[in-house]
Amino acid sequence: MVTTRERLLEENLKLFATLHKEAHEGEPKRVAIVASKGTLDMVYPPLILASSAASMGMECAVFFTFYGLNTLHKRKNRNLQVAPLANPAAPVPMPNFLGAIPGMTFVATWMLKRMMGRQKMPTVQELLEVCQQSGVKLIACSTTMGVMGVKEEDLIDGVDIEGAAAFLEYASKAQVTLFI
Repeated sequence: MVTTRERLLEENLKLFATLHKEAHEGEPKRVAIVASKGTLDMVYPPLILASSAASMGMECAVFFTFYGLNTLHKRKNRNLQVAPLANPAAPVPMPNFLGAIPGMTFVATWMLKRMMGRQKMPTVQELLEVCQQSGVKLIACSTTMGVMGVKEEDLIDGVDIEGAAAFLEYASKAQVTLFI
């Protein structure tokens, strides 16, 4: 037996779906992603999601802010690391005191790069190229650039530089918005 609450919920969902479809009729599906982290293990998710969205024919933009901006930095994106300290999801779990030992960041980074290589995963630089070739809009946060002293010439080619307001305008028309 369907309760009144369940029936109302179902009706509301149908109404929302109808209104959403009508409001976005004829528009391409759009994905907006905020990339705020700058470690190797946190750079892969936004790039994989963005390249996947583009391959599905979706319009996609990734807004790189705070430490995520390192992803677009010509030199820094080649030296992204994995922090073993306080990372309980690491493939080789270890107590925090071991993660604090000098050299453990190097070991954790090496392990992730090796795992990715064994699975034939592209490097960060290769994923950035795939994204750009697929039409993904890569956006460097202009405010973060100012705060961190990053200049336009420090960034890889083909990156847009915009503020939060411009990205929010883009994201306001997205069907999928993610913060990573």
